[in-house]
Parts: sequence; structure tokens; C-alpha cells
Amino acid sequence: MPDISDCVIEDARWEACDLPSIAERATRAALAIAGLQGEDWEVVVMACDDARIATLNADFRSKPVPTNVLSWPAEALGAATAGETPLAPEGPELGDIAIAFETCEAEARDQGIEFAAHVAHLIVHAVLHLLGYDHIEDADATLMEGLEIKALASMGIQNPY
Repeated sequence: MPDISDCVIEDARWEACDLPSIAERATRAALAIAGLQGEDWEVVVMACDDARIATLNADFRSKPVPTNVLSWPAEALGAATAGETPLAPEGPELGDIAIAFETCEAEARDQGIEFAAHVAHLIVHAVLHLLGYDHIEDADATLMEGLEIKALASMGIQNPY
């Protein structure tokens, strides 16, 4: 079973949505859909604000602007060919995720969706990045989005695409 080893709340606004529960469910769903069950996987989620994620985005991606979610995989697991399944992690540490409150809130509002559902989608998305999935090439994006849709459906959340 996946284990959210730590959920660090840096911005108190996250307390109202019970992020640890959302992150646990979303991580379980992403790992299940990727075929990774039965292990004690570890993911750390940091819940922050736009200022903090903008700093992280600048430091790690040279983009000094807020974004909704960032991820740092513990291993490089990308597939050799676009559209193929990435390598399986050696485990148990999968990596770290940062998620920004203001950006997530604005996106959910603009898309007319429930905040918790949007956050769950972003956690699923980030966990798949930790597992080596990406959306740079069209074939990879199709694979990743399909997995996201299935993982969210298993949580009772509609297709976000």
C-alpha cells in the first residue's frame, strides 16, 4: 500500500481541505493504475503558496513564476521510446511534490470544478511524473492523460480533459 510518508503544510489554507487525505487517495489511485500495488511507496507532499512555488520553479526550472504543482522524482524512470511505459521504480522512495494553494484555487474556480477534485487530479498527475511519465511528446501525453483519467475515475472524479 502506498504511504504518504509526510505531508508538510506550509500554508494554513490547506488545512480546510484535508490535503493529507486527498494526497493519500490520489497517490493510491495513481500507483494502482500504474500497476504498483503491494509496496510501501513513499511520497512527500509540500502544500505551499504561490510565492514559495514560484521560488522553487525558478530554482529548479528557471521559470520564476507560480505553477500549480511541481515534482522531483527520486529516480530517473522515463521510457526509452515515446508512448511506452517508464521503468519500474526500485522503491520505496518515489520523490517529492509541491502544490500551490492560490494557483490551484484559481484553476478550480476558472474551470468550475470542485477544489478537492482539482487537487486530487494534480496529485495524480505529479505522482505519475514521479513514476517517469511525462507529456512532452504527444504519445507520452496520450498515455499519461489516459492513466490520469482512469485513476480519477477510480476516485469518482470526472475526466478533467
